[in-house]
Amino acid sequence: MTNKTQPRPEQSVQAYLDAVEPKQRRDDALLVLNMMKKVTGDEPKMWGDSIVGFGSYHYKYASGREGDWMRIGFSPRKTSLSIYIMSGFDHVDSLMDKLGKFTTGKSCLYVKKLTDIDSDILIKIMKASLNYMKKNYPE
Repeated sequence: MTNKTQPRPEQSVQAYLDAVEPKQRRDDALLVLNMMKKVTGDEPKMWGDSIVGFGSYHYKYASGREGDWMRIGFSPRKTSLSIYIMSGFDHVDSLMDKLGKFTTGKSCLYVKKLTDIDSDILIKIMKASLNYMKKNYPE
């Protein structure tokens, strides 16, 4: 079984982000794009129709299911900006306490607007996640 969401290198990240509405969500997405470019040193790629991802790794579950996924990414969704922190948040508890106003899922950080959080702390969380991913899923 393969992931429904696959890399879409033929799709333009810039064209996708240019079409994001409202303007505040688009502006926030462009700021996160630049943060992730700096933190990863990678160029972004579209994953599916609405996720901007950086890097990739291969995973294999005990069940035998395996696949490839981005190391870090985001999606400017209608209700919030979804930031994909693939390592999860357990190892960054002290940073999460300082981040600001957000909610989380297993590997998703949901932010209504970037001004609700501390961008410097977000960058530290991104770096910690990438370090965790490199250690546990070497390239």
